[in-house]
Amino acid sequence: MEYKLNFELVPDGCWYSNLRSILSKAQWEFIRNDARERAGGRCMVCGKKSNSLEAHERWSYDEKNGIQKLEDVVAVCKDCHSVMHIGHTQLKKGNIEKYENHFMKVNNCTYAEYCKALSDANAEHRRRNLVSDWKINLNYLRRYIGDQLL
Repeated sequence: MEYKLNFELVPDGCWYSNLRSILSKAQWEFIRNDARERAGGRCMVCGKKSNSLEAHERWSYDEKNGIQKLEDVVAVCKDCHSVMHIGHTQLKKGNIEKYENHFMKVNNCTYAEYCKALSDANAEHRRRNLVSDWKINLNYLRRYIGDQLL
């Protein structure tokens, strides 16, 4: 089933492959602010109006070739961001019921459908963890900083 809000579990070997650790602070701020500007003050997933949108990196994973590819940087509310990174949320934030409810509300689904989606995401995460060495593709950044990092 296709959902507006999805779990985006990052393979263990890619946990520190994020833009904040690769880019300068000024470069990251520019990209983050661009995402916020494109969002127009609304979460790009659930549409909730917010003055404190967070930048979320959207990645795709080519398991056959071991490539983690940056697809987009989007601005999302804290609740959507917590759902996307549900594993981290479970470990650090507690009150998981709040995020279960947010997933179900945004996706207009039942608790059983929430559980199935989470189970599927965990299975995908386990499968992706079988790739021992991920290479990173940052072609998306060309629109911002040219070929400097690529």
